[in-house]
Amino acid sequence: MIELVERRTALAVVVGSRAYGLDRPGSDYDRRGVFVAPTRAFWHLDKPPTHLDGPAAEQFSWEFERFCVLALQGNPTVLEVLWSPLIETITADGERLLAARRAFLSRRVAQTYGSYARDQLDRVAARRQRTGETNHKQAMHMIRLLVAGVHVLRTGEILVDVRHLRDRLLAVRRGELPWEMCVAWATELLAELADAAATTTLPEQPDRDAVDRLLTAVRERNLQ
Repeated sequence: MIELVERRTALAVVVGSRAYGLDRPGSDYDRRGVFVAPTRAFWHLDKPPTHLDGPAAEQFSWEFERFCVLALQGNPTVLEVLWSPLIETITADGERLLAARRAFLSRRVAQTYGSYARDQLDRVAARRQRTGETNHKQAMHMIRLLVAGVHVLRTGEILVDVRHLRDRLLAVRRGELPWEMCVAWATELLAELADAAATTTLPEQPDRDAVDRLLTAVRERNLQ
């Protein structure tokens, strides 16, 4: 099955610290991608996989339709693929996917970004209570996620590169910023997220019709 990634990838990007502008010496290359299974493969009882790991380390890819479904739900991990500044592979179908990326955005990102960040905040706090240890990396990404959530609600664009906050975010990761200050920063950003959600110009719902047309066109082009 991995040949679907090797031969039929429409879009492959670098995400993670290198895309965020937070990489350090020795940082991994985290890769995410979208592959297009042949349309006829869906006519069998055994369907193509919805996602695949590999072939490289730290590489994960979604089948085109599954990717669209997750993006329509406002999944932050999926949406950032469409705005990564580090594109490694792109085909005509990948170009069309990027051209349609704003169709996936809606006000529900306030809930998804906020929920993801609150979950990480709760996990870090629970670990501190249980062991006295702080997962500084998780705390940093919780802050980054909130910053990105505020940004998309205010601008209609997914913020991936956060190098303008590099020093402060890496201070969180190194444990140089006291936990109380991290919580205060997160609380401030949650308030900004709520304010941005109340004033955003993003539509109430994503443009499912546009995404459906995109998916239909991709299936027709890959009818082999």
